[in-house]
Order: sequence, then C-alpha cells, then structure tokens
Amino acid sequence: MNRTYDGLSKLAVRSVLVCGLLLFGLLSVAEGQSRKVMKADEFYEAGGWAEALRLYKEGGNLQTVPKDQMGLYLYRVAECYRHLGEYRQAEIWYSKALARDCPDPKAHLYYAEALLANERYDLAKEEYEAYLKVKPHDPLATNGLRSVELAVAWVDSPSGYTVKPMQLLNSRYNDYSPMYASADYRSLVFTSSREGTMGKEIHAATGEHFADLFASTSNGEGRWSKPKSINSDVNTIFEDGTPNFSADYGTMYFTRCRTSKRHGKLGCQVMEASQTGDGWSSSKDLGLGADSLVYAHPAITPDGLVLYFASDMPGGFGGLDLWKVTRGGPNDNWGEPINLGSTINTPGNEAFPYVHPDGTLYFASDGHPGMGGYDIFKLAKDAKGATVVENMRYPVNSPSDDFGITFQKEHEEGFFSSNRKGGRGGDDIYWFYLAPLEFNLIGQVNDQETQTPVANAKVRLAGSDGSLQTGTTNDKGVFRFMLKPNTDYVAVTNEKGYLNGKLKVSTRGKTESEDMRVSVPMNAIAIEKPITIPNIFYNFNSWELRPESKEALDALVELLNENPGLVIELGAHTDAVGTLEYNYELSQRRAQAVVNYLIEHGIPTARLRAKGYAQTEPCVVDAALNAQFPFLPIRKVLDEAFIASLPDEAQREAANQANRRTEFRVLSMDYVPGKTQGAPKASK
Repeated sequence: MNRTYDGLSKLAVRSVLVCGLLLFGLLSVAEGQSRKVMKADEFYEAGGWAEALRLYKEGGNLQTVPKDQMGLYLYRVAECYRHLGEYRQAEIWYSKALARDCPDPKAHLYYAEALLANERYDLAKEEYEAYLKVKPHDPLATNGLRSVELAVAWVDSPSGYTVKPMQLLNSRYNDYSPMYASADYRSLVFTSSREGTMGKEIHAATGEHFADLFASTSNGEGRWSKPKSINSDVNTIFEDGTPNFSADYGTMYFTRCRTSKRHGKLGCQVMEASQTGDGWSSSKDLGLGADSLVYAHPAITPDGLVLYFASDMPGGFGGLDLWKVTRGGPNDNWGEPINLGSTINTPGNEAFPYVHPDGTLYFASDGHPGMGGYDIFKLAKDAKGATVVENMRYPVNSPSDDFGITFQKEHEEGFFSSNRKGGRGGDDIYWFYLAPLEFNLIGQVNDQETQTPVANAKVRLAGSDGSLQTGTTNDKGVFRFMLKPNTDYVAVTNEKGYLNGKLKVSTRGKTESEDMRVSVPMNAIAIEKPITIPNIFYNFNSWELRPESKEALDALVELLNENPGLVIELGAHTDAVGTLEYNYELSQRRAQAVVNYLIEHGIPTARLRAKGYAQTEPCVVDAALNAQFPFLPIRKVLDEAFIASLPDEAQREAANQANRRTEFRVLSMDYVPGKTQGAPKASK
C-alpha cells in the first residue's frame, strides 16, 4: 500500500508524469486494441494509473497480449488498482498474475499488501513469507509481516477512540485532509475531487477532477452543511488542498500542484493566503524550493514560527520526508529547510504533518511499524525523556491508508481521513472522539507484619505534572485519589510508630479508564530491634566498602530521607575467626565506613551512630535465612558451638557468612534539624 507516488491524488503523494501524458486532451485516439495496450503502458510508466487501467481493460485480451506477457499484463492491472486504493480488485488481479507466472517477484509483496488491506491476515502472512524467500532482507516485507501481527493484536485490543464516517461530508470521490478553520470548531476546510472543482480536466492518475478546497459549517450539534468550494482566489485549475491554519485562523497554508502542457512536469508548492471579509486573498508561493520538486502538506506551529512540510527534495531518508523551516518573527522570511532526522523519517514515506494546539507533532507514515499502508503517528517522550514515535493504533489506524488528522484544543476529538474498507468514496473523512479518561487510585495501607489496617495514616500523592494531593486513611486503612492521564505518581504514607510507606503508580500510556487498586505496607518501628541490611560487602580483612554495596546503601539513604525523624545505629558484626580485640576494631571501622557513606550522601551526622560488635552478638536465624540455607533452623543462634557442630566446611562457611553482617537499629524517632539533640539511649 505504498501510495507515495500515486499521482498527487493526495497532493504530493505521486510522481512526476511524463511530458504530454497528464491531461486526457493530450492523448491521441488509439487505433486498435494493441495500440491501447501500448498507450496504457506509457501511462503506467508515467504514473497515470486511472487512464492506464482504462486502456488496459479496453485493449487487453488473449488476442492483443502475447501469452508470455500475460502475467506482466495482469500484474500491471493489479498495480493500477493498488495505486488507486481499490484493494479488493487489486487482490483479484494479483492472484491472476501469480497464476500466470508473473515474472516480477514484487507481485507477492503487493499481493500481500492488498490482502492485508482487505484484512485477510493469514493469507497476507503467507505471501510476505513467500516474497522473503526470494528477497530475504527486504524491509518492506519484514515491516509487512510486523504489520500483520500488529493489525491482529490491535483489532483484538482497540484503543478507547470512537470512530465514525462523516456521511454528510463524504462523496463518491476523494475527500481528505480535513482541518478546523475556526476557533469554535464549527468550520471545516478539506480537500476534495468531487463535482464543482475549478479544473474541468480529469486527472490521469486518479480518474477524477483535480482537487480543490471545500468548506462546511456545523450547527454545533454535529450536523454539517453541504460542502462548498471556497473562493476562486485560492482554488485554481490545478490541484489545491491539504489546508492548515494559523492559531488565529487568519492565515491559511495549503498545497498547490501544477502541471505544464509545455514541459509536462508536476511539482507541488506550499501556498499562503490571508482571510478577508468575504473569503481569502489571492495566494502566494512561499518559495520553499524548486518548482519541479514536491513541497507539500504544510503544518504551522501555534506560535507561527515553525512550518513543517513533506518533500522529496535531495538529502532525505526515503520517498517523502518531513522537513521544517523556521523564522524569528511572524513578518520575517523563512529560513532554509531542515530535515527532521531519522527518528521521524524512514526509507519509506512520511507525510501529512499536523501540529496539535498543545505543540505535539502528528504525521502519517508507511515506514514505521503499523497496521499497513499509512498510519497516523505522534511524537512522544519515553520514560527516560527521549523522543519516540507512537502509533495511534486501531480504530484510528487501519490496514489501509490513514492520514490527515486535526484536533480540537480542549478535547480529544477531531477528524482524519482514510480509504479503509466500508467507505463511500476513495478517501473519506472520519470523526474521532476519546471520552475523558478517569483514573481512581484506591489504596490499602496495612501493617507489614500483622497485615492489619493502619488507620489515620497521612498520605501525600505527588504527580510528575507538579500536582500534590493529601489525604488520610479511614478506619479500614483505605485512601482514594483521582489521577490524571499520562502522569507518574509517588504516594508516601506516614503514621507515628511506622517507617514511611512508599508506592509508585503511573497512568502513562493507559488508554482506558481504570480503578487502580494498590497495597502500601508499612513497617512498625521497634526501638532497638536490629534490621539486617542485605548486600553490604567489604574487601577481605578490610573495612573498605565494595562497589556492589552501593545499591543497598542508596536504599538506606532513601529510607532515611523519607523518614527524617529517625536516628539510627549502624552495627557491624564479624564471625569468630580471629581475636576478639582485632574483630572489635575491624567491625567498628566497617560500621563507620557505612556511616561515612551516608554522611557523604547528605544524611546529618547527628542522626547516625557507628558501633562494632565483633562476634559478640551471633546471628539469630529468621525465615528468610532459613529459606536460603535450610540446614539453619529458624530461631537458632549461630554461636561457635553450633557452627562447629555442622557436618561440612560449606555449611560452616554459610553460617559464618550469616554472622558477617551489617545492621541498623532505630535509636529514636524525634530528630529535628537544627535542634540540639539529646543523647539517644545507648545500645546494649
């Protein structure tokens, strides 16, 4: 479904036509069926799909097409249908071509694309795989296989958008690229090749009139008026379309694609027109580049200082790329075009940019992974703040071409265009709407050990958007908050006698409303009760902390910062190897090394005590240690006598390892910064 060069039915999504073949008036009368096939070949090579198809159908038969060329003839008919977006007919004719041993291996590729557009996913997968046997590294095929997977997955799990065709706006012709044209969203301007256009010639590529800009107005209740062509100062005998408006709707930017009877060239330029009392002023060319190239699909930023557009100018990454020009002020000249780079542009085609009122860039692409054909994408930020391309998924996107989107400022509502199955014409206009997402955080605060509710605990909820909410748990330990979409949150619970509880939750990327139920455990503080800090490591016979201790120490820093009233003792213990005097000194230095680390990371010295215990307080086995070493019974004291009784060296070393530990115990909970602290109760 690569429709990038389909003859400018989408105003720049076509190639340059050969001199003398664009207008039907230049075509001489064919003399005989074979002559028609020859003319069809000429139009085909030039991208005149509609006229080529007509001539192929009129002139092609078993008498005029040699048997050894029938496969190629059928393939070309299929190609015409594909470029015209008639995927059901394309599927039929590709099948015929392959049955006649079509020599072009891409018949499998494009047959797969037609099957994908027709939602025949299993057959599409088979054809992509058949093509990859001939062209094993073709990115179009590998991307196509990925599209099959995504289409199946996203149709089964759609986003929350509602999508409906706009019957009052659509015709049996191409209607696309709608754009809001007023601040109250009651005026819409779009591109159409319906009856009533300025140009009376029929386009060889589409078989329709050259497109013009049409307008419709709404009564505010969803009913739109019959579209009318806007004034002739903007619309011409050439193709005019893909409108975009300044923030005040006083300036319109659009695309004009001209033809030349003398030179036969087809290029596109970005035009500008100003609103007048009764319509629009005569338009002027912004002069972004050479007339023979494509400069199309303008999209202005809300501040009017950046203009995005699509172009096939040299220096890009694929067929059409997205570019931008900038200016210092609204009356300044535009600068030189700048390519948007490989994050956005691909070896495929990127087109139809649109800047949301909030500044987000949307665009259509057939090069990024999607459902097939052109999908609509937007730029977003990942968890690390890097720019990423995000697919809008089904039902906004489909296996066909989806492009040309516009939004309201205050609501997730607007229009886009698509040639998906079930439409009235070729390209049709669709309305979309996403109901406001509602997220409720329902939290349960419990005592970690007893699992009983913690009532009257204070809860603070901080959002990545700068928001702050506070609350208190009820008698069942429950709290509730409303959350915003695409926001990260941190909840901190506080209650006397407990270490602060902490929970992270996010609505980022969620597309459906949800009640988010969470549990926040809180650890009761037992004064003087030792708590082992796991994964604190020292070099052998040394008090130097090893690098792998950093994670555990940083977690302790975080705990102390979250509980600013705590005063703690850091106690280090050794095994019984070595003299008691030596082990006292070693353990004291190790405890002090931990204290020094905490001080270096901002914890006040007054909140910390260091104490070495040598081997005087052997470890008492708890459930966690027993789970790691089942031969160590729960509540067993790992003294020298017990360790000596163990049957082998490995078990004895495990017990000694358990004794070599660093612990902290809470001495008090009433530390106040800047206040002279009384001496905490001495540790025994």
